[in-house]
Amino acid sequence: AAINQQLESFPSETDNLLKEQRDQRVVIKLNIHIGNHSLVDQFEWDLSEENNSPEDFARKLCADLGLGGEFVTAVVYSVRGQLAWHSKNYVFSEHQMPAIETAYRNQGEAGIWSPFLETLTDAEMEKKMRDQDRNTRRMRRLAASTPGY
Repeated sequence: AAINQQLESFPSETDNLLKEQRDQRVVIKLNIHIGNHSLVDQFEWDLSEENNSPEDFARKLCADLGLGGEFVTAVVYSVRGQLAWHSKNYVFSEHQMPAIETAYRNQGEAGIWSPFLETLTDAEMEKKMRDQDRNTRRMRRLAASTPGY
């Protein structure tokens, strides 16, 4: 038990490499469907900022959009999963984000960097889920057929 505890507390090589960099922004994408509500959003998240909290972010986002507690849990789950993936792969990524030159985005980019919330009928929601499943299968086939992926 003591050995396992020591191994868990020892920083990994990835953790050491990440601490050396200041700007570690990654893009987090949300595509969440609960009931007849669909939330699609993307935003940048700085892995180096220790005060960033997926729970606080999810509560604030859902409060701003008037969404219930089920969405808070789904947003936290999605963000945490993507953060785990990004933190494991960030150091080895060749496509890190460019440095920030201004705090404002171009007006033309506002649409892709804003949350999109829609209420759908049952039929629309079913079609959206079917399309999403089809796209997921297509991406898996593409990944499986790409050499070195």
